[in-house]
Amino acid sequence: MEKNDHHYVIILAGGIGSRLWPKSLIAKPKQFLDILNIGKTLIQQTYERFVPFIKKENIFVITHQDYLRFAQQQLPDLAIENILVEPSRKSTAPCVTYISMKLMARDPEANLIIAPSDHIIFDTEVFSQFVLTALDFSAHLNSLVTLGIKPLYPNTGYGYIQYETREVASDIYKVKTFTEKPNLELAKVFIESGEFLWNSGIFIWRAKSVLKAIEKHLPELYEIFDAEKEYLNTPQEREALDRIYPLCTNISIDFAIMEKSENVYVIPSSFGWSDLGTWNSTYENLEKDYLGNAVHGKHILVIDATKCMISANNNKLVVLQGLDDFIVIDTPETLLVCKKDKEQEIKDYIAEVKRNFDEDYL
Repeated sequence: MEKNDHHYVIILAGGIGSRLWPKSLIAKPKQFLDILNIGKTLIQQTYERFVPFIKKENIFVITHQDYLRFAQQQLPDLAIENILVEPSRKSTAPCVTYISMKLMARDPEANLIIAPSDHIIFDTEVFSQFVLTALDFSAHLNSLVTLGIKPLYPNTGYGYIQYETREVASDIYKVKTFTEKPNLELAKVFIESGEFLWNSGIFIWRAKSVLKAIEKHLPELYEIFDAEKEYLNTPQEREALDRIYPLCTNISIDFAIMEKSENVYVIPSSFGWSDLGTWNSTYENLEKDYLGNAVHGKHILVIDATKCMISANNNKLVVLQGLDDFIVIDTPETLLVCKKDKEQEIKDYIAEVKRNFDEDYL
């Protein structure tokens, strides 16, 4: 496949993955872990997904400075200058502004794919076709494009996209609304209407298009980066970021731009997608025994238990009896036992741990 010089992918890898605690820790979050026990970390799978149709020199990873060594170790084929570090965590709007200005200065026709590092995609060939369709659309129109996933059931852990029924191009539709993580009843209404898709968080746009939207909807953020843009792609870039980031608002690109812009489009997609953001989504993608238990660990004995997710160190014996629909995650420092339908409260449990115990557990 001939690769387009103007196509770039930016892998977002700075999050801490708190909903996959206690495996995902601040010191080493989920994107650098082999969550599915397949011999590759999530960021390695993400990188390999794009190599067939994006030039290696056009693949960038943006992460927190504390994780630079993990990115370098796990992506040895990626040039060191393509692993970018943020001095602090400020959600996705600042990092999208940063990379867009940086690449715009190098290539005014830069067409970007913004890709989270923690997704699972089983049909990578079909995925590449959807992405290339989006890139072709965004190259010819001032547009912000996202891939919407055709929903399989009323999931309350995903955001939803409502779209208009009339096509603007083949299988491309204008977005009407975004809704963040609805309750179960509302999610059921969304599914039954046939007008909603899961929000994959995968965005495609030209650098100039997203910068125009940022200048309109987040003028303060745009001005902060614009004042320092002469230092991007120079040896002074790191010092410029140290000045910029303390001034940045902590806000997501979804909330700041996508929900407010008029030129947002979606492609209804299906390519075996899962956002490994929670233990339930991880459970759905693991092999299970005849009682629906997903077990990882060499010495785990399950008795009268069903539909549980159990993970433990290979050196530890775990005997589990009588549980139904539980998450059981055992690490050297922490044991989590939680009902699967309470997993959205794990962030609350983490806050309690932080208040009562040592932050080293986080």
